Amino acid sequence: MDYERLAARIRQWGSELGFQAVGIADADLSAAEPRLIEWLAQGRHGEMEYMARHGALRARPAELKPGTVRVISCRMDYATGGADEIPAPTAEAYVARYARGRDYHKVLRSRLQQLCERIEREVGAFGYRVFTDSAPLMEVELAVKAGLAWRGKHTLALNRTGSWFFLGEVLTDLPLPIDAAIGEHCGTCQRCIDICPTQAITGPYELDARRCISYLTIELKSAIPEELRPLIGNRVYGCDDCQLVCPWNAFAQPTAEADFQVRNGLDRATLVELFAWSEAEFDERLQGSPIRRIGYERWLRNLAVGLGNAPSSGAVLAALRSRVDHPSALVREHVEWALSRHEVRS
Repeated sequence: MDYERLAARIRQWGSELGFQAVGIADADLSAAEPRLIEWLAQGRHGEMEYMARHGALRARPAELKPGTVRVISCRMDYATGGADEIPAPTAEAYVARYARGRDYHKVLRSRLQQLCERIEREVGAFGYRVFTDSAPLMEVELAVKAGLAWRGKHTLALNRTGSWFFLGEVLTDLPLPIDAAIGEHCGTCQRCIDICPTQAITGPYELDARRCISYLTIELKSAIPEELRPLIGNRVYGCDDCQLVCPWNAFAQPTAEADFQVRNGLDRATLVELFAWSEAEFDERLQGSPIRRIGYERWLRNLAVGLGNAPSSGAVLAALRSRVDHPSALVREHVEWALSRHEVRS
């Protein structure tokens, strides 16, 4: 089989399926494994016990899919419209840009499966497994090896068109030719480190997830530490600050993917209106959204923090008082904290 030709066809098919770039890497992540183990040993993964549970497996693709010799890494952009400004404590809610549309897991997984079916029509049955942030796999490291990106100082994948993109992988037994990694182009810039509201980026390429707003508003199941709540501002699901200040994102192109366009006005909704949603409204409006996976209770928890940081107003206070007797102790705690913030200011 002409694997050089097949690799070129795979890139072409990937482009036709909406991927902005496709690269091929070997499956050897042994160089990255010690750093992963050290990060876990430091406890920087917080409550993400699944990361510790899988441990070194994340650096061993062939153990996830026996027979794997190559990884096809694919990039799909999700930027919509112009760049946002750094969020300030206002009455508007800030939702991370990646979460304003349809759940990317569903979109990418479907396209990757279609890519594999197209390869199968060309070469016959072959061994493969599709991943989209859905299994213990070091996706950024694989994207780096496949020449799609370098790791930015904020630890995210980054290239000359920015960082507003998703990654997906196909683990395969096809011995395709591999691509060369690209050089890193962060230089002396450390805007991402300086801007982090909670100082979660502890140094170049070092992240303490326990302080990261994305972790606090999405992964953390328990109460948000009180000392970090004022720093979260109006960010109710994720945080984009480190990406918003990155010079490379000035070159990002808006996506043409309809699934990634903003739904439910999440780029301009107010904290008060989102806090007023019933659980049924939350489930209905956010069907197909990545936000839905945190559940209604944590959604209210996050919004209560945002309302506590918002400028005082009759509408903000009324919204918080409407939830003081909420059945959830988690929600009540954050509502009481938010109300106390406004009492101190008055």
